[in-house]
Formats: sequence, structure tokens, C-alpha cells
Amino acid sequence: MVWFWVLVLFTANLKLGLAHIHGGEQPLAKINILQTTVALHDSASISAEPVLLGLKGEDTEWITVNFVNPKPSLDDWVGVFSPAKFDPSACPPVNERKKQLPYICSAPIKYKYANESSSSYAKTGTASLRFQLINQRADFSFALFSGGLSDPILVAISNPISFTNPKAPLYPRLAQGKSWNEMTVTWTSGYDIDEAVPFVEWGRKGDLQVRSPAGTLTFKQNSMCGSPASTVGWRDPGFIHTSFLKDLWPNFVYMYRIGHLLYNGSVVWSKTYSFKSSPYPGQNSLQRVVIFGDMGKAERDGSNEYSDYQPGSLNTTDQLIRDLDNIDIVFHIGDLTYSNGYISQWDQFTAQVEPIASTVPYMIASGNHERDWPNSGSFYDTPDSGGECGVPAETMFYYPAENKAKFWYSTDYGLFHFCIADSEHDWREGSEQYRFIEQCLASVDRHRQPWLIFSAHRVLGYSSNDWYSQEGAYEEPMGRDGLQKLWQKYKVDIAFYGHVHNYERSCPIYQNQCVNKEKNHYSGTVNGTIHVVVGGAGSHLSKFSQLIPYWSIYRDYDFGFVKLTAFNQSSLLFEYKKSRDGKVYDSFTISRDYKDVLACVHDGCEPTTLAS
Repeated sequence: MVWFWVLVLFTANLKLGLAHIHGGEQPLAKINILQTTVALHDSASISAEPVLLGLKGEDTEWITVNFVNPKPSLDDWVGVFSPAKFDPSACPPVNERKKQLPYICSAPIKYKYANESSSSYAKTGTASLRFQLINQRADFSFALFSGGLSDPILVAISNPISFTNPKAPLYPRLAQGKSWNEMTVTWTSGYDIDEAVPFVEWGRKGDLQVRSPAGTLTFKQNSMCGSPASTVGWRDPGFIHTSFLKDLWPNFVYMYRIGHLLYNGSVVWSKTYSFKSSPYPGQNSLQRVVIFGDMGKAERDGSNEYSDYQPGSLNTTDQLIRDLDNIDIVFHIGDLTYSNGYISQWDQFTAQVEPIASTVPYMIASGNHERDWPNSGSFYDTPDSGGECGVPAETMFYYPAENKAKFWYSTDYGLFHFCIADSEHDWREGSEQYRFIEQCLASVDRHRQPWLIFSAHRVLGYSSNDWYSQEGAYEEPMGRDGLQKLWQKYKVDIAFYGHVHNYERSCPIYQNQCVNKEKNHYSGTVNGTIHVVVGGAGSHLSKFSQLIPYWSIYRDYDFGFVKLTAFNQSSLLFEYKKSRDGKVYDSFTISRDYKDVLACVHDGCEPTTLAS
């Protein structure tokens, strides 16, 4: 009955939230785990080695799993479970009348088909698989199933394996604080505050190191809004710690490491990392920004957990890692993990982006796959978050919002001023968020920070995506109705969006009219805002409409991301790069002086002045 009403709500809101259906089904959702039956066979076996992981401090290890099934079939599969014990007591009964408990009450963290490494498995019943595991605060075991994903039959369970310190502090992610000279460090561990005191030891390279305390948060199963996040997708997220490193000197390299002071006096340390502090707002220097949306996560061991689900995710991640020396800050504008209610995937995602997020600020925005759930307060009553309703995203990452539940904020980086909106909450004229957006745009000093950037997850501007054109529009319904006069009044340079899984760049545009005929170089007064869809960072690609609108300058059905390079206060380079090779496929430059920003444009200045 509950799911009937969810379906009704979903159908009623289909026109508003149609775009959520792209991207495929979360692979873990394909497993009908609550209906597992048990048929342990004396001649079936499965074992994993090595038994003890991380002996040299590693937080990632490759595992070999050997298994034998006397009755093999092509749909046999191996699931990775953590914690190792399948405890059915944590699940509600499948049949309320009979109070019947399922044998397995949580989905695996990933899986592979048994015949992946051996085409002869269906004949011999013997094979081995390789898995890559990350430290996730608990032990692991492997289970062999027959019956496919829809009718799982448990055949054998392996020995447990574990990391030497499953509680170790891991996966630091940096973010700009509420002021330009503050950096935040957020990380995950298994230590609650009654067991250890979290802190960050940090300082300029070569100087005396200081220690800053950290706050600790977590969330519980009853914080989830619905299934699967509250049922088969639940996994304890551990403890999330955030420390605020304040009064940073601009442009300095700082070293840092994470510590947990145990109550016996010893300290558990992370690896040592480094970052470069933000430039002073308005500083005239080289500054490089990467922007993308909808990346998701992937598994380097080829697990079916991600196969054909986030096909471009690792390519994007690896291109950014390769170019990290030439990146100063990253914006991931919504749809981060596509965990869709399977909480284990947040660890997988933070581990994947750790080389990036531990080195440069990793700023995020809220997307439908983080926030949306019926009757949860989101603007769209779709079930896209899988019952998470924003809680994991709001806890796992720091962002400098005044209220974490209201996922909008501003942040400065040198010559840039960013206004990050939350498309999953009401942005329309008269709303609280609309007032924030205007205040954010109005507050920037364009003499010091000439490059003004607006961003939101859903396309509140322009996109010739197929499903938008089918709705008879080139935007999210009600998207730019009230916002375009703000973009024009405050002369927003570029507006970025995700949600649509492709790349598209518009002309400088206002009220559906291109206001500048140039395509590759803009100089002087631009007169309008360039709108860019950059949602092709990893998830399934979205098709374009067959008709190419007059305002669409360049569009690409491929995986990629955008890089902005401010050379100084007068010169900006925009580059769209493909994830597969890191090469530039679309670009333009803007050259202008402060007087050009002051110049009047249509609807961008007061209609009269005191002199007139």
C-alpha cells in the first residue's frame, strides 16, 4: 500500500520531475535480497585471502576469492558483505502476519557474476575472482549465490576478513569555509567521541604544526525517509568529523594530518596531506576552477555493482587526478554518488575522489539523487534519493551554507565569486532562496572579483535535451522565469547546470535572445549570460533533441567537464574537456575591463537616474 501511494505521488509529479528517470537503475537495487533462500551445500565452498588487510597502513587492498559450486549455473554470483555477519534481526519481518524474518536483511556492497573470470565455470563449478576492498569500519565476507539476482539462493559463505584498524580516519575532503582564509577538513572514522578525540594537526610547510579540534556527526537508520535507505540499503556510516583551519595566509602550502587521541593517551594518525590556501579575494593571479555534475562512482575491480551504470565516472576522476597540479578548486554540482539509498556507496565515493578532495577544495551542490523524496520538503516529490532525503550528503560533506538543510551558499576564490543554488528547494521569486540568490549576486565587488558564476543542479537556464523538448521547453519548468532578471541585472558571466547528462553551451542570452554574435571570443560588454550544461561527468548520457536551437553554440553527447582559467582581472579562458582523453573540444575567452562590467545592458541598469 505504501508503495502504491509512492507511485501515485510519482505519477502526479512526473511532468515536474521527469528528468529523474535517466541514468539507469542502481545495480544493488536489482538484488531481491529479502527473498533469499538458504541451500548451503557441503560440497560448496568459498574462501577469501588475505585474511588481514592494511598491514602496512593501506586503506585499499586487492582480495582473491576462490569458490566451488557442485551445481554451477550461468547466473551464479558472489556478493561482498560488510559487516561479515548477516544479521536478520535488524530487519522488519517480510510477512507481518507470520512475523517472518528474512535470512539476509541488507544488500551487499558490490557483486560479480561467478563466471566473469572463467568461461568454463558453468562446466567445472570452480573459479576465482578479484575484488578491491576499501576500509569501511567493519569486517567483510563473501557469499556465493545461485538463482540470479531476482531469486537468490545462498550456497556458501566465506571466512571473514578485516583491516588491521577498521576504525582508522580516512578519505579527507577539503572545502572552503565561510571566509576566504578558512579551510575545512572533513573525514570519516569509526571513532565516536566517547572513544577518541578527533583533531587535525596542520601548519605551513616547514613551520611548527598546530592542532585544531573537530566536531563529530553521524546519522541513524531512523533518519532516513524511506526504503531502501531505511531497509536493505542501510549501512552504518561511521562518524563524520569536521575541523576548521582558520586565519590561513593566502597562497601558502599547508601540510595536515588527521589524528584521533585515544583515552589511553595514544594517537591514531592518518597519512599526511597538503593543500594550497585560497588567494586573497581580488588577487590578480592565475586561478583554475573545474566544474561538473552527475559523476557518480565506479568500481576499479569491474564489479557488476557499477557495470553500465556510471560508465564515465572513473575516466573523469582519473583525468582530474592527472591534472591536479593545474587545478585550484572543484565544484561537483549535484548527483554525487547515485547511491540512491544504498549507504555503503558513500564510502566508495569518498574513497574514489580522495586524491582530489584531500588536495583541493571539493565543493558540492544538492541534486535530485541526494535530496528528493515524497513529502520530505523537497521541491520535487520524486523518489530519486532512494529514501536518503539529503541526510548523507548534508553530513558527509561540508559546504558553507548558513543552514545545512538549505543547500544554497556563496563562496569566493580569488577573482571568482560563486553563487550556488539548490534546485531541489523552491527558487522562485518571493521564496527564501530567491532572496538569497539576489543577495549573493548583489554582494560581489566586480572590481575585485570580476568573474561572477551562478550554478544549480537542474537546468534553470537553457538545454536542448530530449526530454525538455518533449515537454515543450528548453529548461526545468519555471526554471528561469524569475531568475533571468537577476542574472541580467547583476551581469552573471556564466551559469552552470548538471542533471542533463551531456555538454551544451549557449550564446550569451537574455529572454531567449542571443545578445552577442560572437562564439569563441567575447570582449567588452557581453550583454547577457552564457548558460552551460556540464552534467556528463559519469552517469548515463542524455540524448539531445533533433532540432538544434539557434542559441546552442556547441553540444556534445559524451563524458566531460569544464575548466575555467582566470589569468587576471581582465582575461578568462573557458575549456570543455572530454573525460576519455583530457583534450579540449570547446573553448572561448572573455576579455574585458572593469568599465565594461559597469556598462548598462538591457534591463541591467536602473531605468532612470537622479540626473535624468
